[in-house]
Amino acid sequence: MDMIYLDHAATTPLHPDVIEAMLPHYQELYGNPSSMHRFGQQARFVLDESRMAIARSLNAAPAEIIFTAGGTEADNTAIFGVAAAQAEKGKHIITSAIEHHAVLHACERLAQLGYEITYVPVDSYGRVAVADVAAAIRPDTILITIMYGNNEVGTLQPIEEIGQLAREHGVYFHTDAVQAFGIEAIDVRALPIDLLSVAAHKINGPKGIGMLYVNRNVKIEPHLYGGNQEKKRRAGTENVPGIAGFARATQLAMEMRDKRRAEYEAYRRAMLAIWDGAGITYVVNGHAEAYMPHILNVSFLGMNTETMLMNLDLMGIAAASGSACTSGSLEISHVLRAMNLPEERLTSAIRFSFGYGNTVEQVEEAARRIVRIIQK
Repeated sequence: MDMIYLDHAATTPLHPDVIEAMLPHYQELYGNPSSMHRFGQQARFVLDESRMAIARSLNAAPAEIIFTAGGTEADNTAIFGVAAAQAEKGKHIITSAIEHHAVLHACERLAQLGYEITYVPVDSYGRVAVADVAAAIRPDTILITIMYGNNEVGTLQPIEEIGQLAREHGVYFHTDAVQAFGIEAIDVRALPIDLLSVAAHKINGPKGIGMLYVNRNVKIEPHLYGGNQEKKRRAGTENVPGIAGFARATQLAMEMRDKRRAEYEAYRRAMLAIWDGAGITYVVNGHAEAYMPHILNVSFLGMNTETMLMNLDLMGIAAASGSACTSGSLEISHVLRAMNLPEERLTSAIRFSFGYGNTVEQVEEAARRIVRIIQK
């Protein structure tokens, strides 16, 4: 039985071109980019070129890119960095109830340190209301952090409207774009975004590398101290092999974005069509229009999530019940819970996510296997 990987929202396979881009930096180009000799300057050149390539993907300036160890560190750098830099102005932060735990747990820690956190709700489609964000803003609000697109149900947030609201009130706006980058067209010059987080392993790049975009006018305090790397904003020798792979993965994602979006839409339609034809009872969770096409979250009414996941694995299908950071837990997704869905939908939800390596034939085969599981 062929294995079918439909959990690309958790992590993606390395693209062969990415591996090729990384290998020289493990073998002959192994210098420290902070060293002055030729070995170090070769690494510095790669670091600079990679930074420029990633900056171009967002229409940012290279100096606005801080390399991190992944999306979690990027989120933490943004939240703790702004909190420390703006503490004299205020200690109030606004976020949503459906953020990734890299944001939620960072906010919880700040609450322990005396900051006040407002969690705006979402509707039954997982979308924040701009009016709720507006109502939450206070004179001491220093940061709004709302994700670009949700990693569990795929719902896109009204980023432009929230960012504009933040600008009008002189509040910094951070968005976790880890799941959206490479799927959605993001232009930080056109959008009112001050800080934005990305992780390479969501776009067929390596694990352990990410970045934080910080607008040139935004001041943050570092949370790692040591050397002068990343313009003193993130100490530590740069992961040059990972950064080279990140840059190549970014280039591929930008080149293939439109083609892949069309493919993912086709995969969704194919999967749903097979279930409709078989008379399967299901409900799609998330927004019907404002969504990322590679994520399909479905409640199979009458089925239990954990039992379904075990059966899917036995049938050679990799899927998830929610975020990879928490899917090992038997707890119901905090995202679905925040959407106030009926209990039957909460306890039967499965996330399928498409990506590089999938084909429509593969997705159709997965859908047919799911029919067999449910009809047993």
